[in-house]
Amino acid sequence: MTDSRKTRCFVTDLQFCPDCGTVLPNPNKKHRNVACVRCKFEIPISAFDGIEIHSTLTVNKPMGKALSTLTSDDAAGPLVDRTCSKCGHEGMTFTTRQTRSADEGQTVFFGCPSCKNQEIEYS
Repeated sequence: MTDSRKTRCFVTDLQFCPDCGTVLPNPNKKHRNVACVRCKFEIPISAFDGIEIHSTLTVNKPMGKALSTLTSDDAAGPLVDRTCSKCGHEGMTFTTRQTRSADEGQTVFFGCPSCKNQEIEYS
């Protein structure tokens, strides 16, 4: 039996399709062949006998504080004439941050010094 991978367009590893170069799906014991999702090239699942496949999923850790959470440092900011929608207190602190692309307006975070209610305004 000749190795069909050497007569194709590419000489590849078993992880890649020798016709188009697409990454092949992992073998599944329910099927007799592994088929390329792009060009439908098929290779017998027996070609994978004795090969171990390992994969790792890495998720990045979030950086910094959440944008909608104000800390006590934020509550100590400048006061503006705004009424708190929760307790009716006159005067709220504010801070601004660029949360979207540079060509869009900044986001204003308001904090009530009385009840610690937080409000967001997208400008």
